Amino acid sequence: MTRRNCREMRVGELTPLGQWERPGEFFRLRLEGQGFERWEPGQFVMLRPLAWGPEILWGRPFSIAGADGGGVSVFFQVVGRGTARLAQLAKGEAVVVWGPLGNGFAVEPGVPTLLLAGGVGLAPFLGYASAHPNPANLDLFFAHRLPLACYPYADLAETLRAEELCEQRPEDLQAIIERLGERIAERAKNGLVLACGPTPFLRTVREAALACGARAQVSLENRMACGVGACLGCVSKDGAGHHVQVCTQGPVFWAGDVQI
Repeated sequence: MTRRNCREMRVGELTPLGQWERPGEFFRLRLEGQGFERWEPGQFVMLRPLAWGPEILWGRPFSIAGADGGGVSVFFQVVGRGTARLAQLAKGEAVVVWGPLGNGFAVEPGVPTLLLAGGVGLAPFLGYASAHPNPANLDLFFAHRLPLACYPYADLAETLRAEELCEQRPEDLQAIIERLGERIAERAKNGLVLACGPTPFLRTVREAALACGARAQVSLENRMACGVGACLGCVSKDGAGHHVQVCTQGPVFWAGDVQI
């Protein structure tokens, strides 16, 4: 980790989104500071507030949902101790940020591109859509379990052709799998497929893409501790069965180059 990509930033805004069982379960976090003039959609950051004590040693990884010369934004769901503490941050608090890290998604302005998001996997596509030079070539398919208001889906649906399916019953899962297969097949000849979401979602995308010959990239959501390749906590296997580090060699991989 270099001085260039590790910096102290300040909380600008922490905005709760829709709720389901507990208020403020989902949040947008904007951190203010310099260092994000250059980044690639699909890259991520590691965050660790200075107020965290020894009970939470490691930072937490988040996809970049947007960045500019004034700061960086992420979107997250409260799922454990770290994200619960992030949700309690106050405006002006200091957060150590290292990033941007990893590899981003392919950007091919002249190619019809399908964005496939599962749950919180919607986050990197906020930045992807805003930075894309030709958003008219983008389509979004979003699969989710919780109410749509919990996610920043409306932001993308305002500018992209967007479709969403909610998994509420067992039969809904099969409908999502079938629709994923249909949408991927549509891009098999002359398009690009990009996906981010939980492991079962990405496994379905990978299998469907390989079956029909679609060019597809997947962004893995492996657990990380350091984000810079030192701890080996995020290791997966490539297509040949060799170990790859998701933080430094990913998190974005071509579907045929990684096992899920």
